[in-house]
Amino acid sequence: MKTCITASLVFLAIICQGRWVSAADRELDWIFLENDHIKVGLLKSHGGAIGWLSRSGSKANVLNHFDHGRLIQQSYYGDEDGSRWGKNPWRYNPVQGGDYHGKAAEVIEITSDKTSAKVRTIPRHWASGELLRECEMTQSLKLNGELLEVNYGFTYRGEKAHAARHQELPAVFVDARLATLVHYEGGQPWTGGEVSRRTPGWPNEYIQTTEAWVAYVDESGRGLGVFVPSATEATCYRFRGRGDSACSYVAPIKTFALTPGLEFTYTAWLTLGDVPTIRDRFRELRLEQASQQPATNP
Repeated sequence: MKTCITASLVFLAIICQGRWVSAADRELDWIFLENDHIKVGLLKSHGGAIGWLSRSGSKANVLNHFDHGRLIQQSYYGDEDGSRWGKNPWRYNPVQGGDYHGKAAEVIEITSDKTSAKVRTIPRHWASGELLRECEMTQSLKLNGELLEVNYGFTYRGEKAHAARHQELPAVFVDARLATLVHYEGGQPWTGGEVSRRTPGWPNEYIQTTEAWVAYVDESGRGLGVFVPSATEATCYRFRGRGDSACSYVAPIKTFALTPGLEFTYTAWLTLGDVPTIRDRFRELRLEQASQQPATNP
């Protein structure tokens, strides 16, 4: 499985030729959410996916949105289907942002207020560019203090049952200046054990994330943390392109199949800060969620 998915995941580093847009058009393309701590931007021309994340009032975006694959977004994998990404044989691959030629996915509904938003999207096949109407993606965002909560949903109404693949939950692309990946891979989660730090190479590497979070940080030790409680492994790489094409990538992953009638949901939390702060926030969130679980009879 890992050999197969390595070929599937590296697609998001491709450089696409995008059409020129004016500054006014680009400004209208964004929907921003903001509280006293965090600013989040959604790109309407990229399936409503997340393309901006910064401190409130800051112009320093930690994300990369160089093309329709470089975002924080949903992406799923099925069987090889005769499609090609450039010269490479590809597979069934619904992507929230759009295809590698730069054609956008179709946003069918988007609503927002100052600190929350909901998006419904028909994804495109990354390689073929086909609009995959048998699929629907939902994305619900809510700012809560220093945390961004994102609830994702994916429905597959196709007739074909695909084999199980690694699935990205979600794909996360950050600015190249955030070069150090931090995570905990030890056997005693949430006990304060030493974290691991690495600068990923190319192509994909695979890591264990025993505490279900990862963070990319810059030279100052500050950056973005991602917490997906349902995923305890991830894939990652660094793409050393020129200018804005350079990026850092990570995706928490789970293995499951796209089968007829599939309705899949999960939640990701994101926050900004240094590593101890990021880890403490996710630990507190985990404890808070555990305390809200209904008690069971002995």
